[in-house]
Amino acid sequence: MGKGNKRKSGSKPKKSKKARSSQQYSDDEASDGDDMGAAAVNFAVDAELREAQAAKLAGDDPEDEAEEGAAEEAEPGPEGPADPYLLGDAKYIKKDTRWRNKQRTLVFASRGVTSRFRHLCEDIKKLLPHHKSEPKFDKKSNLHEINEVCELKSCNNVIFFEARKMEDLYMYVARVPSGPTLKFQVLNIHTTGEVRLAGNCLHGSRPLLYFDKNFGERSYLRLVKTMFTQAFGTPRNHPKSKPFHDHVMAFYWMDGKIWFRHYQISPDMPDNGDDPERQQLTEIGPRFVLDPIRILSGSFSGQTLYANAFYMSPTALRSQAKKLLRSPYINKLQTKADRKQRKIDGVMPEDPTDEAFI
Repeated sequence: MGKGNKRKSGSKPKKSKKARSSQQYSDDEASDGDDMGAAAVNFAVDAELREAQAAKLAGDDPEDEAEEGAAEEAEPGPEGPADPYLLGDAKYIKKDTRWRNKQRTLVFASRGVTSRFRHLCEDIKKLLPHHKSEPKFDKKSNLHEINEVCELKSCNNVIFFEARKMEDLYMYVARVPSGPTLKFQVLNIHTTGEVRLAGNCLHGSRPLLYFDKNFGERSYLRLVKTMFTQAFGTPRNHPKSKPFHDHVMAFYWMDGKIWFRHYQISPDMPDNGDDPERQQLTEIGPRFVLDPIRILSGSFSGQTLYANAFYMSPTALRSQAKKLLRSPYINKLQTKADRKQRKIDGVMPEDPTDEAFI
C-alpha cells in the first residue's frame, strides 16, 4: 500500500467538520433540557410548599385528611365478613410469618414398656407436631445422658416415659439443659384406640391449652403450668403445624393429682363456625392422671424444689394391699391361739380336801 494510506496503530479516526458540529449542537440541546427540567422541579416544589402553608393557616392538614381517608378505607363495611376473634386488629399476625419460638420436644420411652404404655407415647407424639422421636432408652444408662440426646436432636424440652416392673409408668417433663425437671407417676391410662370416642381433629393443628384456676394459685402448680406450656404448646408458624386451632388440651387439679383430657372444638351448627359462643367440646382421647412426685432444680439432677408428702410408691401400695389380703388368715390363727389359751386358763387347780372323803 502507499504511504498516504498508512495509519498509526492506536490512533482514532478523525471526524469530519459536519459531524463535529452536529455533536456540539446535540450537547447544547441536552444541557438546555436539563436546565428546563430542574427549573420545572423547583417550580413544583415551591408550589407544594405554598399550598401546604396555606392549608396550615386555614386549619386543614392534608396529612390528617390522608390518614382519615386511609382509616375509612381500612374499616370494613357492614356487609363484610364477621370477625368474632378480632383478627383484623392483630397486626402481628399479618406481619410476622416466621417461626420465632423455636420449641422442640423430644418424646420417647425406656425399654420394657408394655403395649399400652407404647400406645400412650404414640398418642402424645400425634398431639405434638413439634416433637422429635428417639429409639427406646436403655434402663442401665443414667438419666443425665438424656441431655446429650436432646443436644444431638436440637431439642430444648423432653417428655420421657420410664417403665418399671412392667406395671408402673413414670413421666419426666424437663427443660434441657438448665432444668427444672418434673416427675410424675402416670395412672388410669386410656389410649385413643382403647376408648374409641367420637371426637376427632386435624393432624398437626395447634392445640389450645386450658388450666383450671388452681394452676394460678399454688406456686409449684404455676411452675408445672409453665413447663407444660413449653412442652405441649405447639409454636406458632411451625413448619409441621396447621395455622388454626380445632382441639384443646385440658389440665385439671383434683384430689392432689393432675387430670388430662383432650377435646375437639366443633360448632353446634354448620353456620356457627365463626361464633365463639356456639361451640361444643367432644372428647377425643387419650386420658390419664398424673400424680406429682418431685420437682428438681436441674435437668434430671439438682436439688429438690418440691416433694409430694402424700405420695406413696406402687411398691408400698402393693405391700399394704397384701397385708390387707392376708389379714383374715392371721385373724383366724389368732382366734385359734386365744381359744387354746382360754382352755388352759379354765382348768381348776386340785382341791386337797377331795381325798378326805374317799
